[in-house]
Amino acid sequence: MSLCPCGSNIEFSTCCLPIINGDVKASSPEQLMRSRYSAYAKKISRYIFDSYEKISKKEQSLDDICSWANETQWLSLIINHTSSFEQDYSPSHPLPTVDFTAFYRHEKRFFRMRENSRFVLEDLHWRYVDADTAEHIELPTPSRNDLCICQSGKKFKRCCANK
Repeated sequence: MSLCPCGSNIEFSTCCLPIINGDVKASSPEQLMRSRYSAYAKKISRYIFDSYEKISKKEQSLDDICSWANETQWLSLIINHTSSFEQDYSPSHPLPTVDFTAFYRHEKRFFRMRENSRFVLEDLHWRYVDADTAEHIELPTPSRNDLCICQSGKKFKRCCANK
């Protein structure tokens, strides 16, 4: 068994996988964000595509999502802030947001991305709308004995260098 990529310290099979498989609904924007991240990490492109809200989905391509997922290795997710939302959320309120930082490797280079994502309740399901990117920078590759860029607290050689 393996821990969920979303950083919850819970087994993937009981954390995000039931949401990705459609067995349960995400109960909050943060849970949807975590499940989308896990789907990227596990390369489950169909779920990523399906979790967009209807209007945003029209601007997406399943092939593009699949290509990006297959070319990218997601290393860690940090939830910085989640806006409050009401369980009886209505469209007249500001959209709930999740501010997060993600670390990933793409084409043998490391990156840190910080986004503030917006979500909407659509047909009783939380859906991803869009995001504002606050930061997206390439990171220098650490040396073997440096702390890992994913902020695990481990040395790079014992962490992401082996992924």
